Amino acid sequence: MKEKYVITIGRQFGSGGSEIGRLIAEKLGIKYYDKELLAAAAKSSGVNAEFFEASDERSPHFYSQTNLWAFNIGYNIGNFFSADISFSDDNLYRAQSDVIKAFANESPCVIVGRSADYVLRNHPCTINVFISASENACVERIIKRGDSNNKEQAKVLAEKKNKLRSNYYNFYTDKEWGDAASYDICIDTTKITCEQAADIIIEYVKKRIS
Repeated sequence: MKEKYVITIGRQFGSGGSEIGRLIAEKLGIKYYDKELLAAAAKSSGVNAEFFEASDERSPHFYSQTNLWAFNIGYNIGNFFSADISFSDDNLYRAQSDVIKAFANESPCVIVGRSADYVLRNHPCTINVFISASENACVERIIKRGDSNNKEQAKVLAEKKNKLRSNYYNFYTDKEWGDAASYDICIDTTKITCEQAADIIIEYVKKRIS
């Protein structure tokens, strides 16, 4: 198989996308990045990690220079920012994108969310996946993993998260979040397990890069 390939995973909240990504990475023996991207971007840019967490997969809203200093991050901002400009989510997106590209160029990996498929559109070998599931299946998974206490809360949370992810993706790319045309393979996990979904994707990946 090719030395440097990347599997990107877009996912509806509660569809099992993160779990599937982790399973794929384990089965293929490659690296897995999800929330780890935020910590890496914060470290490389010298910016407080709380800024990356607050804007994670959310469409832009600009921070004031006052807030920048409130977090005590006016110094050591590397090549990404200068202290005399307003700090914005666009800066955070740029820093995170640079980290995604660096990881992709380093070794084979799975990257979850953060419009990684678009960020890596010029990478020589990316396999872009989207994971979805029925509302009931997502709600059941959300409750099972402890993100909500009941079905109504889980439904509201899923709708909120999906709207944030959709707005974020559509703002930063020239594609549409969840549109099959934006991905190489789309999988509905309503009637299959995460492990079965991971195996299907791995089979596709092997055929693509062998």
